[in-house]
Amino acid sequence: MNRLAGVTSPYLLQHADNPVDWWPWTPEAFEEARRRDVPVLLSVGYSACHWCHVMAHESFEDDATAALVNENFVAVKVDREERPDVDAVYMEAVQAATGHGGWPMTVFLTPDAEPFYFGTYFPPEPRHGSPSFGQVLQGVRDAWSERRGEVAEVAGKISADLAARELTHGGTEVPGAEELGQALLGLVREYDATYGGFGGAPKFPPSMVIEFLLRHHARTGAEGALQMAADTCERMARGGIYDQLGGGFARYSVDREFTVPHFEKMLYDNALLCRAYAHLWRSTGSESARRTALETADFMVRELRTNEGGFASALDADSEDPASGEHVEGAYYVWTPAQLTEVLGEEDGRLAARYFGVTDEGTFEEGASVLRLPQSDEVFDAERIADIRRRLLAARAERPAPGRDDKIVAAWNGLAIAALAETGAYFGRQDLVDAAVAAGDLLVRLHMDPQARLSRTSKDGRAGRNAGVLEDYADVAEGFLALAAVTGEGVWLEFAGFLLDHVLDRFVDAGSGALFDTAVDAERLIRRPQDPTDNAAPSGWTAAAGALLSYAAQTGSEPHRTAAERALGVVKALGPRVPRFIGNGLAVAEALLDGPREIAVVGEVGGRLHHTALTGTAPGAVVAAGPEGGGELPLLADRPRLGDRDTAYVCRHFACDTPVTDPDRLRQIVGEAAS
Repeated sequence: MNRLAGVTSPYLLQHADNPVDWWPWTPEAFEEARRRDVPVLLSVGYSACHWCHVMAHESFEDDATAALVNENFVAVKVDREERPDVDAVYMEAVQAATGHGGWPMTVFLTPDAEPFYFGTYFPPEPRHGSPSFGQVLQGVRDAWSERRGEVAEVAGKISADLAARELTHGGTEVPGAEELGQALLGLVREYDATYGGFGGAPKFPPSMVIEFLLRHHARTGAEGALQMAADTCERMARGGIYDQLGGGFARYSVDREFTVPHFEKMLYDNALLCRAYAHLWRSTGSESARRTALETADFMVRELRTNEGGFASALDADSEDPASGEHVEGAYYVWTPAQLTEVLGEEDGRLAARYFGVTDEGTFEEGASVLRLPQSDEVFDAERIADIRRRLLAARAERPAPGRDDKIVAAWNGLAIAALAETGAYFGRQDLVDAAVAAGDLLVRLHMDPQARLSRTSKDGRAGRNAGVLEDYADVAEGFLALAAVTGEGVWLEFAGFLLDHVLDRFVDAGSGALFDTAVDAERLIRRPQDPTDNAAPSGWTAAAGALLSYAAQTGSEPHRTAAERALGVVKALGPRVPRFIGNGLAVAEALLDGPREIAVVGEVGGRLHHTALTGTAPGAVVAAGPEGGGELPLLADRPRLGDRDTAYVCRHFACDTPVTDPDRLRQIVGEAAS
């Protein structure tokens, strides 16, 4: 047992029994490297990473390789999901040096944490032009002992280059209709009109871009924006990237057609996509979107919810193949025609093969197929298909299940809270709202200290020692704002305010209005990370802008609105150039252009007028609901009911419409395009 025993990261715990003498990322590890006068081997990965597991099995579990590591290096293992700041800083260095990046990430550092040699996965033997991991270790060892001056010069230059990099913020001017129109044209150019989505293979679910397209359509009436969003969602929901039996989405598709996924299921993907499909239903009334949103919400609650009430980070891509006994990717999810027949019998097995696109040749490996819903002229009996789904799901449950990463990440739970609260409210599923509230309670109880500072992670009811980063504060605030809108409980708005005050005080550059990913008082790395572009989840920068804008609309706070507007300067600069990678910022900009609208419903929480307000399509509209005279939410202050009827007040840009009591009239007001 090495020094990883007792940590809260499941990924690190997977390496606790390695013969490699791993250290967690601590000052003591670098002090040890100085004492021994050896470099640091930094290995970064995450629990659901397939190639991380492969390299661990091939190299880190190998006694000879471990001996070479232990003798010549201090080995530090980092879970990128616990320390996104460490990951971001060194991934920037890897990408600058090699032109690409990925996980596992392998970086060699001086004892001062300066990088000098980089890579990702290294095989146990030389392969496809790549040296073996053993050769890399020996080469770095020899360079350190024989060419120390050269190593120090390289490390110093790389660190200086990273520290000197300045982000072009774009100024404090907010993006306008012109920039958002240019962004839409850019997306049209990159849109895959045949299969949906953007770009080629591998193809990732474009959750934040979908939200922008829906909001742009709501503001302008642009049918092309809505069509791209709807067609992409339909293609994904019919593809293999979506679990046709159990609901929920895989991380990405390895092909352009959304047929074969990389099978890990991440909380952030499913939270973002659940909300995107719920918002698509809100815009179109699509039954497919409603079903996908609810099935994805049910997947999160059923398979990712922890005993403490939060949501686990991920399910692995790999699981044990009963036939071979080996862990292989996708074994839990794929089917052959013979397996369908074994579970369903001949007749239903053939029907299931046609319905789910399972062929003798297979769409995956070794004749197996990923279930999907190919286009067909055949009319299927809905009840019979539902019965087939139930039987296949029950049979699949008997297979060895993928591993689950049980750590709770604050930011991703914030995303899940927002998705579940809204989906539950839209579709009358109080159980989903209750699950969102329970997760919110856990974050307040376990992740927030008395000063409302956030811990990034927890596991088994124990908070981790890593401080929250910008995306944690922003996404948790977003989740709390959604809870306030759905439940009418002002305490959630209050908690969101505490978190956003930290954003203003500790993450914003007072001069430019730019935001940093780590707090001003966080651990100092060789560079303070700062990235306004989206990755798998919204950037902390634009997520904070969105939460600040919504909070300002709920409370009238001018400092929060000003901070949101200043932060959006980067969207004005980047939106027309790289719209695929700043979709969340574009979505926030749509809300800013629309107001956002402020909707106060004086009356029954959960009543018809409140439901109408929540399902309005006005971009980024904020909703407050509660009884007359209730003091929990500022938007309700001094607003009476008209007669004895629930009453809605809608304001935008410091001007208010006539109060309404008719849900149909309210639907028109909160659904009409602002332009």
